[in-house]
Amino acid sequence: MSVGKAGPVVLVGAGNMGGAMLAGWLKSGVPGGSILVIDPGPSAAMQKLIADNGARHEVSPPAGTTAGVLFVAVKPQVMDIVLPPLKGLVGPDTVVVSVAAGKTLRNLEAHLGPAAMVRAMPNTPAMVGRGVTGAFANDRVTKDQREQVHGLLKVSGPVEWVDKEADIDAVTALSGSGPAYVFYLVECMAEAGRKAGLQADLAMRLARETVSGAGELLHQSPDDAARLRQNVTSPGGTTAAALAILMDKDGMQPLFDRAIEAARKRAEELAG
Repeated sequence: MSVGKAGPVVLVGAGNMGGAMLAGWLKSGVPGGSILVIDPGPSAAMQKLIADNGARHEVSPPAGTTAGVLFVAVKPQVMDIVLPPLKGLVGPDTVVVSVAAGKTLRNLEAHLGPAAMVRAMPNTPAMVGRGVTGAFANDRVTKDQREQVHGLLKVSGPVEWVDKEADIDAVTALSGSGPAYVFYLVECMAEAGRKAGLQADLAMRLARETVSGAGELLHQSPDDAARLRQNVTSPGGTTAAALAILMDKDGMQPLFDRAIEAARKRAEELAG
């Protein structure tokens, strides 16, 4: 993967998400020598990954360095502390990428000044290379910068670009928070199985493998979710009996409508 000539890829924050991105970049062919990691206390495993691949590590932003891509992967709660010292890394050809939920481009500009900027919202399956990322680019992002950022983001899964920054709040509500909804679905299925008479550990194993297997089938199949659902539903059968409850007017769809809207509104509130 080409990383351009504007400067190194600077990763700020090598925690779970940042570390997953770094591992993905190295695996996809980004030269370690073109990556600078800024983190005051990376894990031992992350220190080894950095050292083994010839990347550079600093505990704070070094003087005299201008980033080609400045990839900010820290928690939203510490962004206002982390961002000001990064201003010196931003040059006229730098593109800034933030994966912090709820932090707007206006917030980034307040600390870093006007620049080409991308807001991205990956989700936690990125840690196993099976995430999906929503992204928005401001008007200063060039075609080449967008392609470069797309290449860096896609190492963890598909990248979907949106036309309005406000759409990132909906992306956050749907896919950013979405893995938690699926994990809770597993909990609910397992508990229902226990109440139906199964041992709790068996019910959990069955629910877990069912959801992960169904997800893999959805991933590999050319059919959409509705078709896959129909394929497993025999008229008058057990699946149809269950779906009659789940698809009732008071079933899952209105529940998810309310849940996604609550998450979207909260993302909007956090963004200020």
